[in-house]
Amino acid sequence: MVCSKSSESDDSFVNKPLTTTVFLVEDHQMTLVGLKMLLGKEQGIKVVGEASDGLSASRQIIEKVPDVVLMDIGLPEMDGIEATQVVKTALPNIRIIMLTSKDNEQDVFAALAAGADAYCMKGIPADTLASVIHLVRDGAAWLDPAVARIVLGRFKGTLQDSTQQMLQKPLDCPLTEREMEVLGLIVEGLSNPEIADRLFITKATAKAHVHSILQKLCVDDRTQAAVLAMRQGYIQKF
Repeated sequence: MVCSKSSESDDSFVNKPLTTTVFLVEDHQMTLVGLKMLLGKEQGIKVVGEASDGLSASRQIIEKVPDVVLMDIGLPEMDGIEATQVVKTALPNIRIIMLTSKDNEQDVFAALAAGADAYCMKGIPADTLASVIHLVRDGAAWLDPAVARIVLGRFKGTLQDSTQQMLQKPLDCPLTEREMEVLGLIVEGLSNPEIADRLFITKATAKAHVHSILQKLCVDDRTQAAVLAMRQGYIQKF
């Protein structure tokens, strides 16, 4: 995303960061207090509500309509996956980050199927969590590296039954055509030297393309880039 600066001289428009409103859903009081303290120190983030069970959370979120929700999975009354589904049904555009200690395949895929936009493990550094909140607010998807490997592993398995695949570039995709080619090879699991050989380019050029892809997609590693390609619908099988 390209940001432009206004030429307006009005001081009221200068240095006013966009504030992201966040709703917290967590049933462990100490964890909830810790999250509020950590996020309270981050510029541009404002906690506007909290709940300790999924049923109350879904009702309050639909009423308050925050920008981003941090949702635990293991909740009383209604678990975080069901609460996510309820909220997404009512407010499809709301952004939900699963913040949990559960990293098993069943919970990961259930959360993503319910509409979660990101999946973070508890213990994530505060500055990283703040960055994820802003990225998700702006429309990006984000997965913890360990979770991304689970998703990519399942996805690669589904490709074994398909002899062909292609990447489709959406209108809002920031990648160039060449970077889309490289992304396709990343999805296949190729290393930088293998990408260079396949595309008849130097290793340094392949590395530069991969670096550019990671930056443009706002992801930390190749695995997350591959998963994002899948989740954003870049991958088309035929």
